Amino acid sequence: MEAGFLCPDKCSLGPSAAAWHGGSRGQLTRIRMALLHRRLGFSLTHLSNTVLQRHFSVSGACRAIQKLTRVRVVDNSALGNAPYHRPPKCIHVYNKTGVGKVGDKILLAIKGEKKKALIVGHKMPGPHMTPRFDSNNVVLIEDNGNPLGTRIKTPIPYILRRREGEFSKVLAIARNFV
Repeated sequence: MEAGFLCPDKCSLGPSAAAWHGGSRGQLTRIRMALLHRRLGFSLTHLSNTVLQRHFSVSGACRAIQKLTRVRVVDNSALGNAPYHRPPKCIHVYNKTGVGKVGDKILLAIKGEKKKALIVGHKMPGPHMTPRFDSNNVVLIEDNGNPLGTRIKTPIPYILRRREGEFSKVLAIARNFV
């Protein structure tokens, strides 16, 4: 057993850690974790990160569209462009994974109504050579797939042209493609 050092906080430290003991509480915690790691033989870094960051979320951010994601309506429909105190939010994604990509249909809560929409751009990087947008863009559609607006204000990706049969009317009102 190593010769220990008892500090004023009554924590026992080894001789190597005693030399630079005088720092802040964060250093004390790291020193104690290092000693526990040496004594127990396994790392407790995941535990220390959880303890130090207990007030913050440690999960990665999902930048694709899922439930409760705020979206931006990019067509010129009356419902999508009138000012309202709440932004439109996704309340359901119509696919197996529950994460919407370009070309997926979603259900929006917009101005107290439920409307279907088509995703025409999202923040999450997609497959190779596909554009990544600054916002999550959607076009409002009716239940049969017809768009509510008559024009789309932002460029939409070429990927939607591959699925032309489903979205031919949306592609017809689009002006720019990227």
